[in-house]
Amino acid sequence: MRRYGLIGFPLSHSFSQKYFSEKFEREHIADADFVNYSIPQIEDVETIFSNEPSLQGLAVTIPYKKSIIPYLDQLSETVQQINACNCIRINKGKKSGHNTDIIGFEKSFIKKLQPHHKKALILGTGGASMAVEFVLQKMGIEYLFVSRNEAANTIIYDDLQEEIFHHYNIIINCTPLGTFPNIDDAPVLPYQFINKSNYLFDLVYNPPLTRFLQYGKRAGATFQNGLDMLEMQAEENWKIWNEHDSSFIG
Repeated sequence: MRRYGLIGFPLSHSFSQKYFSEKFEREHIADADFVNYSIPQIEDVETIFSNEPSLQGLAVTIPYKKSIIPYLDQLSETVQQINACNCIRINKGKKSGHNTDIIGFEKSFIKKLQPHHKKALILGTGGASMAVEFVLQKMGIEYLFVSRNEAANTIIYDDLQEEIFHHYNIIINCTPLGTFPNIDDAPVLPYQFINKSNYLFDLVYNPPLTRFLQYGKRAGATFQNGLDMLEMQAEENWKIWNEHDSSFIG
């Protein structure tokens, strides 16, 4: 039995196990299963690697997309560049790190992107935000990070004023705020400045309409949740886990 899984903490919100279990049933894949590994600290991944000899691939979610890297044997060029990994292939004992968030985000993001969407605010500076940054750079979209702490190309939430929303009309939530069961949470923004010219993209997918996206919908803004991105990313993970060679993708 081939085993695949997901590491993160907590995992009560995760769609991956259900997605892959349904995929295996739908596609008549009888020799594979998918396990959630909810680990409270990244060091626990070593136990998984040691105790699961049939494990061939892992998806990686919050909060371990950066901290998993020292535990890997090989990194794709993209992972080396952005320092974030969400997909591990295990082949003959070698653990290789990849990033499929990039493909998933780009394919989903461009579906609703309009000509006047020129500049973006990236909320959060975790592993997922590194993939978003990569895509925005590729597309030539100017961006600023928004965080609780000041840093290069980063502003703090208290700096968000109406003029910034006017110039940076794409807002991408890369934080877990609003994820089930904490559905009343949302990034602390001056939502009164959002209007129909904005594009709100939330990497959160459960619930489908987060509080963050509700504010955008009420203002007539373009909005998109993270489910489409995750489904695309999951299929890219599956491709990497089942490659016949060790070529790096993502």
